[in-house]
Amino acid sequence: MKVIWSTVCIAAWVLAIPFAEAADPVLIADFEGADYGNWKVTGTAFGAGPAQGALAGQMFVDGFSGKGLVNSFTGGDNATGELVSPPFKIERNFVTFLIGGGGWEDETCINLQVDGKVVRTATGPNTQGGGTERLEPAAWDVRPFLGKEAVIAIIDRRQGGWGHINVDQIVLTDDRGTAPLFKPPVPLVQNVTRELVAEHQWLHFPVKTGARSRVVTVSVDGKEVRRFDIELADAEPQWWAPLDISPWAGRKLTITANFLPENSKGLETAKQSDTLLDGENLYAEPLRSQLHFSPRRGWMNDPNGLVYFNGEYHLFFQHNPYGWNWGNMHWGHATSRDLVHWKEHGEALYPDDMGPMFSGSAVIDWKNTSGFGKEGKPPLVLIYTAAGSPTVQCIAYSLDGRKFTKYEGNPVVKEFTPGNRDPKVFWHEPTGRWVMVLYVELPGKLHTVHILTSANLKEWSLESVVKGGTEGDTFLYECPDLFELPVDGDATRKKWVLTAANSVYAVGDFDGRTFAADSSRVKDVQGIGFYAAQTFSDLPGGKRIQIAWMQAPSPGMSFNHLQTLPCILNLVSTPDGPRLSRTPVPELVTLRDGPNQADKLSTFRSELIELIAEWEPNAAETVEFQIRGAKIQYDAGKQEIVVNGHRAAAPLVGGKQRVQIFTDRTALEVFASNGATYVPVPFIAKQDDQSVSVQSNGQPAKLKSQEVYRLKSAWSGK
Repeated sequence: MKVIWSTVCIAAWVLAIPFAEAADPVLIADFEGADYGNWKVTGTAFGAGPAQGALAGQMFVDGFSGKGLVNSFTGGDNATGELVSPPFKIERNFVTFLIGGGGWEDETCINLQVDGKVVRTATGPNTQGGGTERLEPAAWDVRPFLGKEAVIAIIDRRQGGWGHINVDQIVLTDDRGTAPLFKPPVPLVQNVTRELVAEHQWLHFPVKTGARSRVVTVSVDGKEVRRFDIELADAEPQWWAPLDISPWAGRKLTITANFLPENSKGLETAKQSDTLLDGENLYAEPLRSQLHFSPRRGWMNDPNGLVYFNGEYHLFFQHNPYGWNWGNMHWGHATSRDLVHWKEHGEALYPDDMGPMFSGSAVIDWKNTSGFGKEGKPPLVLIYTAAGSPTVQCIAYSLDGRKFTKYEGNPVVKEFTPGNRDPKVFWHEPTGRWVMVLYVELPGKLHTVHILTSANLKEWSLESVVKGGTEGDTFLYECPDLFELPVDGDATRKKWVLTAANSVYAVGDFDGRTFAADSSRVKDVQGIGFYAAQTFSDLPGGKRIQIAWMQAPSPGMSFNHLQTLPCILNLVSTPDGPRLSRTPVPELVTLRDGPNQADKLSTFRSELIELIAEWEPNAAETVEFQIRGAKIQYDAGKQEIVVNGHRAAAPLVGGKQRVQIFTDRTALEVFASNGATYVPVPFIAKQDDQSVSVQSNGQPAKLKSQEVYRLKSAWSGK
């Protein structure tokens, strides 16, 4: 329900009620005091008292009356809370108020409650990016409740964008003026249930992105087996979210939604099948990345548990199977035999009583130190954060790489502080022990990496602590990784790299217990949306391959975000010491569809493109590549590359510059300076522009080579 700031037609139900004789307005609250008086405050969103305008980090707020207002942006959009008035008697025909902020039903709203029921409700106007913080007039017709006692509740249950509500000047009046009327809400029914027998693999729930989130539980024989939040579509769904119910084949399931409007079809229309609903267009959707991995349905973020096992590359990932936005953290799972073509297998880890499944890693326990192996088969072991209260580290294992069993002795690492998460584990051969690097936030908002060791993956001891930044200085914040690489390919000269979510890293030495940095705070990736990268464990040949979460949204789709192209990492000598470089894995050449088209650019057209160029630039020259509407420029004078306006250092190597560019439907990845510079950028390509052009300004460059390829979809044949 949104405010419509144009003329509002008064419905027949309003006109049918006679007006009482006008009387003076009654002020319920103007929020001009230092605190909320006898209003009851819970949570943190509303602060200790009324705001005096915009709060820290908030856009300019206007449209309120006087000096104060209710503003639930205290602490930002992730804070939640509730503000409830003392009881009052409804003795005028209307309640008028000023309102702004988020437009989320039941989540960022002001409610009028009579006899314990919500009889009127209103939200702000904003659910999408943009918008303003201006408060606008609004009103409720309350004549049906004249003489009754009521309370007003101002609610902020929403986290994320526009997750706050602004309210001011609440008045009982017989003259609402021109304030638009909010219609009565559809009554909510609590604990709506449906029973069914599990006859197929999937139970599909109707979803409408942006709808009010409901809590849905699935019970078998009276025991809850699944619980998740979902934006159930009360009417026509935007897409269908599948839940695997095959573990309970032939048994009766009870599905319960905590609240639904009384006219909702959200549970009634859920349906079973053995294939994905609307799956005929799977992987061919308009904003489906064709070179990168993305999940069949739902939100995806951090890669987890990258490991090579039984001839397959395993990619686990943070996954919300039931929504386009973050939430319900599971571990999704996909495998590939070539790092290019991926097959998704469903959820490897579901949330449990210890909490949602946050990020972590995976290893092969070749020596069976854990005892999980059987009949000579080494187990694949997942190490993850269970983000409940307390937040702890746990393990699960598998012998076939498909079905995973959580260790009955979990957790294996207890909570250091509530901010501990994202364990990365590897085997350290010189000391014959497992090593875990774990993010821990210490008092003072100090970001640290704790280093622990274990003989069996079950019992861990703290060995040392590496300190990073504090608060907004995000050095060593979240998702740490620690790995060893030869310098310039020399196996006799190796260094260790310690990195974290934002890819800023340190290079140094590691003895199995303590990391000592030679150089620190080294900037790596210079693009946008590259986050929480992890490297594969147990790769043959000693290679180090990295994948990251690429924050490239796909608006309007049933899936969201993708993983970057897998890249090989190397350490190369520089005047400042060894530094990381990366190159796309060579297997990507299998996507080339035909020969080099560099000599046919005037007629070249393709949706998916790879471009490689190497040249000796003139100092006063700018080389510009236009690819499907994206502009990539190299400024030889400044030795910088500019990708859609995003500037990054890209020094010449041996007097030459080499770039490699991959263009997908929602992402660009640009490699320069022989891999020393990497610039990923979210980018939704123009549908009507599939061209490529190359030009230089200033004295012409000395072109060494140029290649342009059409690429095939990695999903072909899926």
